[in-house]
Amino acid sequence: MSTNEPKADTKTKNKKLWKIIIITLIFIILLLFSTIFSLLNLSKQTIAKGVCIKGIDVSNLTLEEATNKINEAINIELMQPIQLSYGEDYTTDFDIHQIDYTYDVTNSVTEAYNIGKDNNIIINNYTLLATAFLGKNIEITSHYNETSLDNILDDIASKIPGLVVQASYYIEGNELFIDKGQSGIALKKEALKNDILQHIQNRNATEIIQNSQEDIIEIQVDNLNPEPIDLDKIYAEVHSEPQDAYYIEQPFQIFKEKDGVDFAISMEEAKAIIADETKTEYTIPLKLTPAAKTIDDIGTEAFPYEIAFFSTKYDASNKNRSGNLKIAADKINGVVLMPGEEFSFNEVVGKRTIEDGYTNAKIYENGKVVDGLAGGICQISSTLYNAVLLANLEITQRRNHSYTTSYVPAGRDATVVYGVQDFKFKNSRTYPIKFEANVANGIVEFRIHGIKEEIEYAIKIIPVTTQTIPYETQYVPDPTLAPGQQVVTQAGHSGYKVTTYLEKRLAGTVISKEILSNDSYNAMPTIVNIGP
Repeated sequence: MSTNEPKADTKTKNKKLWKIIIITLIFIILLLFSTIFSLLNLSKQTIAKGVCIKGIDVSNLTLEEATNKINEAINIELMQPIQLSYGEDYTTDFDIHQIDYTYDVTNSVTEAYNIGKDNNIIINNYTLLATAFLGKNIEITSHYNETSLDNILDDIASKIPGLVVQASYYIEGNELFIDKGQSGIALKKEALKNDILQHIQNRNATEIIQNSQEDIIEIQVDNLNPEPIDLDKIYAEVHSEPQDAYYIEQPFQIFKEKDGVDFAISMEEAKAIIADETKTEYTIPLKLTPAAKTIDDIGTEAFPYEIAFFSTKYDASNKNRSGNLKIAADKINGVVLMPGEEFSFNEVVGKRTIEDGYTNAKIYENGKVVDGLAGGICQISSTLYNAVLLANLEITQRRNHSYTTSYVPAGRDATVVYGVQDFKFKNSRTYPIKFEANVANGIVEFRIHGIKEEIEYAIKIIPVTTQTIPYETQYVPDPTLAPGQQVVTQAGHSGYKVTTYLEKRLAGTVISKEILSNDSYNAMPTIVNIGP
């Protein structure tokens, strides 16, 4: 028995030795194979198998080929506008190019190219095998102009129908009128911003080409009630002691008069008035104490220089509209704006009411021309807007109309709706300015007077149409017409997208040229009544 034990030990040792040799050979073969595989991949000038960028397969493509393929897809994705819709009442196209949306294609393609090439042999081989079998998608970093996007969203927020109207007030004579406001909607701005950006990210060029991708975003809104009337805040804003106008010469400064304003009743009585929830408007009597000396008493030496002038034409035969224009212009005529002071069209002109003398005239409403109280007021705000631009004043709030107007070119209008949309600007000059408004013989004129600045720029307003939107024809059944008879009740006109520039010149040389606004105007349909 003892003589056989050494032989058994030798066999066991031999088996172990062979196992070690085999394992070592396998390891060497695998290492050799991995090395060759990794070296071959490193020498390849193409992207590894299974790699996608933004869901687009770029396997086995060179850097240039992958870049071209991704750029081609992105161009398709960014070309198509997005339709933003609020029910059946409001739709608008969102042009992605208006927010300067771009993708960082170069970095993403470089990242794809380096997969399986930028680590040691073992990690590279594992990465290549995992990518080949499981795939790998690389997202692209995007960039956009957030200010432009916010401006577009603000524009939409002012145009969707049914907006909440916040409580407001104005002074007329010796009475304070407080409007309770009206319940309505308000745009969920951040939600819409996120929806737009997510929609852009999720776009697929193939689906766009096949018309299988939904390109409509439903606008989300909040249903809101107006804020309660804060009578204490209103009182603090309207109450003032009388102050005479005066000016000093060195340095030259003008100080405008201020009439004293106070409630003619107690605060308790005033609060009892607005406690009546059955009313939508309240009237509080005021006690006015006029200043002893006004700017007009100072004389024309305070405003010797005509800073800007602008005029528009109107149909003088349309008595209702002409009357509305004159009422609003007279409210602005003679107004003095101090340096840094902000002008609010709605505050100065006030609420447009029948009691104030306003009558019905044509306005735009929901794609149609209809009669509306105080129609034509926007010609006053638009004429003033152009005069203010030519005076190089700072615009703080302005929106274009939903449709183009006849009195100023597209891109040069300013719409106003009391309680909803205002036109505001600041006197950004060194000295006070005074407005002269006149409506007569078919011409609306605005002149701005003041003191000449050390540098006075020549201002040019340049609207550029970037897109024309064709109008449609709508046929409306009319049983009062003979069979087949057609009557055009509204002439259509195209819509536009317009970028307006403000150019400053000094001694004939262009000093600056900047974008003033990006405006969108809907097409106005032709409406044809047709007999049965």
